[in-house]
Amino acid sequence: MDDRNDERGSARQGQLTGLKVVEFAHVVAGPLAGAMLADQGAHVVHVEPPGAGDAARAMGPKRDGVPLWFKVAGRNKRSVTLDLHREEGREVARDLVAWADVVIVTLRAGRLRSWGLDWEAVHALNPKAVLLQISGFGATSSRADAPGFGKMGEARSGVVHLTGFPDGPPVHTGFSHGDAVTGLMGAYAILAALHRRATDPEFDGEWIDLALFEPLFRLVEWQVIAHDQLGDAPMRAGNQLAVAPAAVINTYRSRDGDWLTVTSATLRSVRNVARLLGLPDEEFATTEQQHAGRERLDEGLRAWIAERPTAECLAEFERAEVVASRVFDAADIAADPVYAEREDIITVDDPDLGPVRMQAVIPHFRQAPGAVWRTGPALGADNDLVYGEWLGIDDKRRAKLEESGVI
Repeated sequence: MDDRNDERGSARQGQLTGLKVVEFAHVVAGPLAGAMLADQGAHVVHVEPPGAGDAARAMGPKRDGVPLWFKVAGRNKRSVTLDLHREEGREVARDLVAWADVVIVTLRAGRLRSWGLDWEAVHALNPKAVLLQISGFGATSSRADAPGFGKMGEARSGVVHLTGFPDGPPVHTGFSHGDAVTGLMGAYAILAALHRRATDPEFDGEWIDLALFEPLFRLVEWQVIAHDQLGDAPMRAGNQLAVAPAAVINTYRSRDGDWLTVTSATLRSVRNVARLLGLPDEEFATTEQQHAGRERLDEGLRAWIAERPTAECLAEFERAEVVASRVFDAADIAADPVYAEREDIITVDDPDLGPVRMQAVIPHFRQAPGAVWRTGPALGADNDLVYGEWLGIDDKRRAKLEESGVI
């Protein structure tokens, strides 16, 4: 296997060139962890059931019947088909586990055991492998076999309780928030384990056991200690922070109908807002004064912005050194000069759609940056490469597997 080039001859690049990953994972959380590795040059094999493929292939918006989401979610990966319900398929899965440096699974605990993809089986096949196991409730809980989705994880994390306005219902974000954060934390955990593998001569594999509610739960740093020490369970507070309300933080509508976010987190920046509104800034000189005057500042900003077009508001805010932004939608992002200057949106050729635009590899590495060399591939597009060249399965066995529908 050439770690530097794909079958098109394009240079593979990034921090993880040569790393071998196999995903027995569908939809969002596990595949996003793999996508972060693939963007940095890792060889990521995405295992899908024959015929149907990953459910994510049919999700989201379509153009002329072609689903768009998977073009990004599956980018830089290899797609192979494999029927894990059959023993012949599980034999091939064991070959993949033995080949890989990293194994990502999102199946329930009972299914993992029955298919030989649990920690004990993976470790026996490949003692140096890193296993990332993502599940609804974690492998050690009494609900290890219960199903789980990202929105359930969001609800259990405490985050949804904190999102929305006090007089309204709790609100989920409009994307796969819990799944996405779990994928990011999973990728971070994999890299931590790989660092130990590279530096510890006694490394004996690693099992990363991650429940869908845990990453967001970890990120709300104050909720457990506040409840422990104060008996407090903070309530959602709209655009304010539930436990550290700022003197200025809200969204406001301009005369043009655009929504703007204005936030000031320091004494100086709040006084800048007061001066802009024509209020005596000496009345907002201390933290106590600023918090006492929160409603006055909020009402003043709401009226001031409503009277002016967006461009004038943003220009005045910049002159006054007040941090503000229009609330962007996808069209705003596509047209924004800062996104262009950062090269955060790239164009990639797709065999079905032609040139398509999508997010670049983020974060940016300056010495060995990752790259996007393909969009999400067709189902089973890499069966020959992975099973033949990489795993060394001979033509006769592969033909038999194909004829029987295992791959």
